[in-house]
Amino acid sequence: MTSLAGRTLFISGGSRGIGLAIAKRAARDGANVAIAAKTTTPHPKLPGTIHTAAAEIEAAGGKALALACDIRDEAAIQSAVQATVERFGGIDVLVNNASAISLTGTLATPMKRFDLMLGVNVRGTFACSQACLPHLVTSARAGRNPHILTLSPPLNLDAKWFAPHVAYTIAKYGMSMCVLGMAAEFAADGIGVNALWPRTIIATAALAMVPGVADQLDRTRQPQIMADAAHAIVTRDARTTTGRFFIDEEALREAGITDFSAYASKPGVEALPDLFV
Repeated sequence: MTSLAGRTLFISGGSRGIGLAIAKRAARDGANVAIAAKTTTPHPKLPGTIHTAAAEIEAAGGKALALACDIRDEAAIQSAVQATVERFGGIDVLVNNASAISLTGTLATPMKRFDLMLGVNVRGTFACSQACLPHLVTSARAGRNPHILTLSPPLNLDAKWFAPHVAYTIAKYGMSMCVLGMAAEFAADGIGVNALWPRTIIATAALAMVPGVADQLDRTRQPQIMADAAHAIVTRDARTTTGRFFIDEEALREAGITDFSAYASKPGVEALPDLFV
């Protein structure tokens, strides 16, 4: 399988950035894409809403469904999933993209921010997966190659990944633990459950708001590298590609792509490594 034509993707938090890039890459194949995110009106600092995302998906050649959804809300997720199934007839791919970030130490992390990261990253990933899984099982039985792809890092218990930002690391690793467990739990059902993480920092509008990062944007890669890597993963055989923690370059190399220069934010400038790699 090399195309997502006619397949339906449910993407959390895809109104901008990497999630939107993944959606538009799928749309180029002629996929159906449901965007489940909170942004329904323009944010004062961040571009993009679920409605502008839907327009970009359709302009790229796909069919779109814009869904206002806070993935911390179980009922909202269930409603969004049901609306997707009613519109497109099922769900074949779930992309757990939504994530909250705060690169702060323990004493500088308010509990409200801790709860946000755990709620969006861990609870949201688990809840979206739980809601979509019955439909992914149906997809598998129909031979439609279902996948869950979660944007989270490889699990590594080296203390250097915890000390600077314990709360954020716990939240991201919680997503990765969902991948580890669900891959084994649903292997017999023929559902591929994998993680994807960038080797380098990816340029997004949200990242530009992180203190200390805005002046480093030349040393990043564009979201398209993650979109191409995601496409390469979810078009592989779900029965044999599961339980893996892909780095974007690795996924692309396995798909035969070895030149990553086109993804550079500034040609000729080496990108900075991301966290956890």
